[in-house]
Amino acid sequence: MAEEPMSPVPLPEGTASDTTGSRGSRLLGVLTLVGLAALGVLAFVLTDPDVRIHPSTGAEFGQFDAVRMLYVHVPLAVMTYLAYGLCAVASLGVLIRRTPWWDVTAHAAAEVGTVFCGLVLVTGSIWGRPVWNTWWEWGDVRLMTTLVLFLMFAGYLALRRTTGDPRAVSRRAAVVALVVVLDIPLVNRSVEWWENRTLHQQSTLGDLKIEDLTLFTLMLGFLVLGMVLAWLLLHRFRVGWLERAALDHSVAAAIAERRGETPDEELRRAVGDSPAAREGFDENDRDGDPEAGRP
Repeated sequence: MAEEPMSPVPLPEGTASDTTGSRGSRLLGVLTLVGLAALGVLAFVLTDPDVRIHPSTGAEFGQFDAVRMLYVHVPLAVMTYLAYGLCAVASLGVLIRRTPWWDVTAHAAAEVGTVFCGLVLVTGSIWGRPVWNTWWEWGDVRLMTTLVLFLMFAGYLALRRTTGDPRAVSRRAAVVALVVVLDIPLVNRSVEWWENRTLHQQSTLGDLKIEDLTLFTLMLGFLVLGMVLAWLLLHRFRVGWLERAALDHSVAAAIAERRGETPDEELRRAVGDSPAAREGFDENDRDGDPEAGRP
């Protein structure tokens, strides 16, 4: 039984002048910039450093100013989970519905999620240098599972760029995404399941160990980074949709042009453009029998 192809994406009128922006996306962008500025002030200026006093010795200890990076690092990690989760849901939609909307959504979510995952690794290293006295710890199970997640989705994006039947590439990528997201629970629960093989601390938010301005700043970080995620997903989806529409339009135009060729043009394409072919074609044309030169 023949497979049902994905529906073609219509090319919008005036595509050359179209952009990925809209009034709503521009408003979201402005609000996101304001939120990022507010988060920067709160996280890196107004909140207090993590300084505690040892009850026995009276010495100061804690994460000090390094704790400020967590107001960005933790929300980035959660947004990575959300983006990759959306990619998995959309990939399931690709396998079931086989429509361009699900396919473009899966690709957009994977790209944005991989950017966020890379930032998680970078900000985590910046935080870990003063706290752990090292930029990277190969034995840390959370670090390694996060790195594996990043590399596997990088492979997913490479698969999306391979040549071949677009429908087959979409299906293969969807299967890969559904397998790769199984690493997310390992990343999230690694500090509980392998607590002796990680330098990461367990969650302080779930136990309500933070409060006041610290809690407010962290919540603002979730909100603002969520807005960044939404803005990037929106624009990446529109770019992907226009790319697919342009591809479908160019294929349709090529087919229409091919069907509109005259018999003489088809003959020239069939016999080639060599001098001998042109001479044979011209002789057949002079004899009034254009079909005589066809192979």
